[in-house]
Amino acid sequence: MAKGYATLIKEATLLLDKFNADKQCVEEFTEDASKAIENLDALDKKFILDIISGCIEQKKLLDVVINVFYAQSGKCILKADRNQLAIICYFSMFLIDDLGLECFSKIVNSLDIKKMHKFLSFFFNITNLSTWIQGEWSQIYDAAYVERTWIVPLLRWRPEIEILMAQLASRMSRGSQFKKATKKNTEPQEFSLTKTKARPLPAPEPIPLQEKHQLVPTSTYRVPKEKQVMEEVKQRNRQKAEQVLYEANTQQFKCANPQKSERTKRIMSQIVRSHDAQLKFDSLHTSGIPATHKPNNLPIRLNTTAILREGALYNRQVEEELRRMEQLVEGAGEPSSFLQWQKEMREGDLQEELAQVERRRLDGRISYEEAALARTRIMERNQKTALLKKEETAKLMQRYANKRLQEEKEMRDLVQQVADGHKNSKAAKVKLQEFKQRIVKEVSEQSGELLRQALEEAQAELSRKFEIIRQIRAIESVPLIRHKFVDETETAGHDLLGEMSLAELRERLAMLRDAAQREHQDRRGRILEDKKSREQLLLEQLDTIALHRTALGQATARRQEEKRARRELQQGVAEDERVVALQRRLEERQQERQRLKQHEKTKAKISEQSATHALKSWNHRKQKLEEQHWADLERRLERQVQQEAPNTLSQKKNTQGLDINL
Repeated sequence: MAKGYATLIKEATLLLDKFNADKQCVEEFTEDASKAIENLDALDKKFILDIISGCIEQKKLLDVVINVFYAQSGKCILKADRNQLAIICYFSMFLIDDLGLECFSKIVNSLDIKKMHKFLSFFFNITNLSTWIQGEWSQIYDAAYVERTWIVPLLRWRPEIEILMAQLASRMSRGSQFKKATKKNTEPQEFSLTKTKARPLPAPEPIPLQEKHQLVPTSTYRVPKEKQVMEEVKQRNRQKAEQVLYEANTQQFKCANPQKSERTKRIMSQIVRSHDAQLKFDSLHTSGIPATHKPNNLPIRLNTTAILREGALYNRQVEEELRRMEQLVEGAGEPSSFLQWQKEMREGDLQEELAQVERRRLDGRISYEEAALARTRIMERNQKTALLKKEETAKLMQRYANKRLQEEKEMRDLVQQVADGHKNSKAAKVKLQEFKQRIVKEVSEQSGELLRQALEEAQAELSRKFEIIRQIRAIESVPLIRHKFVDETETAGHDLLGEMSLAELRERLAMLRDAAQREHQDRRGRILEDKKSREQLLLEQLDTIALHRTALGQATARRQEEKRARRELQQGVAEDERVVALQRRLEERQQERQRLKQHEKTKAKISEQSATHALKSWNHRKQKLEEQHWADLERRLERQVQQEAPNTLSQKKNTQGLDINL
């Protein structure tokens, strides 16, 4: 090593003093330590890093020994030497076999002799190793592992360590003896001539470190997913084909099906039920199912308002009829001929309107059929348009991608400009800070002035409130007269026109109550008379309503006859030439649409038949391949049997010859 052990141990101790387990991890601290000792030789650097990592990893084991040592034997040793003792303990436990006794002795001799002697005598004590050290270590690791790995090797090295401790003790004793000062002899000195500088040794080449190899990716030994998917699809298709084949083999043909159809079964069951019904001699005869729609002839109960309203309606109709009769008597014309003509014209208009409605309905149906045909043409045109649209979309996406690239380039230029602008922002920040300071100063002055004004206003308001409270308390301190004697015959003395005493008021109230009671009796009598007259009026109105309802029933019967005549008229409308022509046109459109549907069904059936034919051919080809495969297997077996037959015969002959010899 380029440097001595003492220097390396000291460097490792300093680095261990900087380690903080709560804030740093081992890998991070090791990297930082390697950066800190970059100027050292590669071997020295590796030696220090191994010591640091080992002491940190085995800190629990080392702390067991070091803590007890400081508690028992190391009370005079500084706490700063703790990591140095931990390094020696680490060497004794893990590296003494690799280093050897000679190297270990050099390391110990390079350090403080007294401290090393005291620590080694404590650590390699048989009692300590066999009792509490082994027990404490067994709590961390398995007892058998502790004994096999550390206790037995340490006890094995104990004789050599005792020799080392004896050497340390002798050095300590020699160092403590008084040395007699000897006189120095005069020695001649050489002339101080300029000496040639020795050629420096070439720097050793750094040991190349092996690069960390990359792990083999897991996908190397994994079956591709596409292959699994293809296998699953293949398996499903095979199952479907087998299912179809099984159904085709198990199901019978419809032409040879001996079972009866549903219609035949239904007719047979009806025949059986009719025969059974004829055999029921003692069944009860019913009068049939009652009618669901019975005429409701029950009178409708009307309230007073409904009776009066309906009576007024009928009275108004009677008055209009009387007025018309008076006009006829006076010489007015009879509108019956006009009404007859009007009725005929209305019937003609109605017939034309019905024909028009039927034509519109047929036009709607025709337009629906034409729209269905147009939709098919539009779908074809849309498909072509979609293809063109896809091509245009692809071109637009290409242009958009180019535009995005251009925008990203411009954005990078803008970011560069902003970064350049940030470099010149320091002066602007200083000016902004000065401006903010001025604003804060002005705001603080204004806030102080406002605070002073608010304080003065609050003081004035408080003094005003104190004055009001004082006045209220003065008013409350004045005594009040709370008792007063009242005379009911005396007035209040307010000098008003209607002023009266309490007794007079009571008399007048009694007179008013009597007058109100008399008025109430009179009103009650009038109400009873009005009620009787109203009941009489309602009875008269009910009679009138009954008469008019009878007349309305007759009018309703006449209207029903007119409706029947109108329906006959509608039947005549259906025979119109234009309507018939529209119906024929509608039938033509429907037939054309049916032909299109039939054509589509034929295409679908042809495609299905082609698929079925392909499946059958595939099954036939597969069957041939399987037969060929089995034939090849049989030929191979025959050939193998023929080859093995001579060998078996020769073996039998050999066994027979041996038996004969025996």
